[in-house]
Amino acid sequence: MEQEGAALDVRAADDGGRLGDELARIGYAGSVPCPAASAPHAYVELHIEQGPVLEDESTVIGVVTGVQGISWTELTVTGQSAHAGTTPMQLRRDPGYVAGEIITGVRALARAMGGTQVATVGLCNFQPNLVNVVPSSVTLTVDLRNTDEVLLQQAEAVFHELCTRLAADEGVTIERRTLARFEPVQFHPDMIGLVEATAERLGHSTRRMPSGAGHDAQMLARVCPTSMIFVPSVNGLSHNIAEYTLPEHIAAGADVLLQVVLARAS
Repeated sequence: MEQEGAALDVRAADDGGRLGDELARIGYAGSVPCPAASAPHAYVELHIEQGPVLEDESTVIGVVTGVQGISWTELTVTGQSAHAGTTPMQLRRDPGYVAGEIITGVRALARAMGGTQVATVGLCNFQPNLVNVVPSSVTLTVDLRNTDEVLLQQAEAVFHELCTRLAADEGVTIERRTLARFEPVQFHPDMIGLVEATAERLGHSTRRMPSGAGHDAQMLARVCPTSMIFVPSVNGLSHNIAEYTLPEHIAAGADVLLQVVLARAS
């Protein structure tokens, strides 16, 4: 009950709304304690792919085998602010240069490892962010993902070594802060097989694939048999105002979801 009370007392960052009150307001409060006394029988989730693979291959249903491991790190690179015209290159402690090398380095890391390894720098802020000033500091984020935990740890080690070397070479400091870290999750083989067989029985083309993004399913997979169904995203777009999935693909995914749920319920 203590855990349930703590969960229901969580408040929104924007308007301060309390989760328990909002659930009651919309009629979603329910009567089952959270966490429940027993695990769910099964969990299956329908989602757009959020990527271009299904559309590129003209495949209707993605049979999701699991969720990639995710490692998010925020870096703050601190050097010495200086005038861009009067400070010789060899006397600079330039965090902007180091940030650029990190951006290039994590891309090279992903290319060298191949497979399912991906790496992204999604945020990069310069201070003081002026055209004629060597920056005093740069904050950037690095997103590493892999379907294999051992390989993800290897990528993290290479990334850590890159940062250590660059900091020493340029005379800057690099502070690291972990934003998120999730190990890869594999879905239950029976559930994967059920999704695949159901989609094929309904006449849809299928492809087994991991999820590159995090989903509720990765959390539920810890406690019950879990699977996911993907449908194509036009141009691979998601979290974007132009995000779109064809109505016939939404219907196909919903039909597979329904039949999987009925099969598990029986």
